[in-house]
Amino acid sequence: MTKYRAVQVAADGRLEPTERPLIEPNSGQVRIRVEACGICHSDSAAVHPHSAGEASRVPGHEAVGRIDALGERVTGWVIGDRVGVGFLGGQCGVCAECRRGNFVTCTDQPWTGVTVDGGYAEVMYARQSGVVAIPDALSAYEAAPLLCAGFTTFNALNKGAALPGDLVAIQGIGGLGHLGIQYARAMGLQVAAIARGTDKAAIAAKLGAHHYLDSTAADVGAELQKLGGAHVIVATAARGAMSPLIAGLAPGGKLVTVGVSDQPVEVSTRDLIFRGVEILGSLTGTSAQNEENLRFADAQDIAALTELAPLADAASAYARMLSGAARFRMVLTI
Repeated sequence: MTKYRAVQVAADGRLEPTERPLIEPNSGQVRIRVEACGICHSDSAAVHPHSAGEASRVPGHEAVGRIDALGERVTGWVIGDRVGVGFLGGQCGVCAECRRGNFVTCTDQPWTGVTVDGGYAEVMYARQSGVVAIPDALSAYEAAPLLCAGFTTFNALNKGAALPGDLVAIQGIGGLGHLGIQYARAMGLQVAAIARGTDKAAIAAKLGAHHYLDSTAADVGAELQKLGGAHVIVATAARGAMSPLIAGLAPGGKLVTVGVSDQPVEVSTRDLIFRGVEILGSLTGTSAQNEENLRFADAQDIAALTELAPLADAASAYARMLSGAARFRMVLTI
């Protein structure tokens, strides 16, 4: 039987090389020859110790490649199409949430690289509803981190509904935030970058930030109010304190959180009622919205700062990303 190379999570939580049998895709699925896959902090949802009886998952939800086989009942895609797959692996179309049009909260949607095998592999399988068309102008390694990190900040900014010229703050200048600055600037927004210390001030300015706020040196809420108040704050740093950011919102402003944390966000009823502020969460989006994201990024020359590594070095590349030593995003080239 023909096999393909992959990297899976061992029972003790290590990433280890393996082989998977090359099979035909199921009905409604496509088979993709992976060319690149980004490494994301969210991969930690799969990369951890598990019981010996649990399946060893192949992580990765920023995968780009070409379709090389179609399952029965697949429409709209042909062999050879350049495609990608993000975190949300495709809505079922029939559950109660899908019937209401809430595809992101589909109750029968795979999470790529977490509940189904992902892109740390030469081959992966995906529901046709989760497949994203890749613009010809973007290389596989350029498109990969945009499928999740880029898309997350793009959709968060869209949910904020800021207008050109409005002040928008990006909290956390890491794998998500460095892309959020670029998207916000390309949308015609006034951009304030927020980070701990001054180490990232120069790169934030280079990426397009108009203002830089050091959260260790000043009251960020007060500083944002001096700038007129933020219409939107996109909070990307899971370990950062989000509650103090609320004081920096303009009346009717929105705090959109994309950094996942167990730490609560506290807001007073006075802020909610008299200032009309809103607290929102944002979980990427649909495959159609992701295509809008990629077209926008292509048109505006938005690009992740990346380091590349071969599939064989997935374990060390993942460790480099997790340690914060990587140049914002790691991408496996396959």
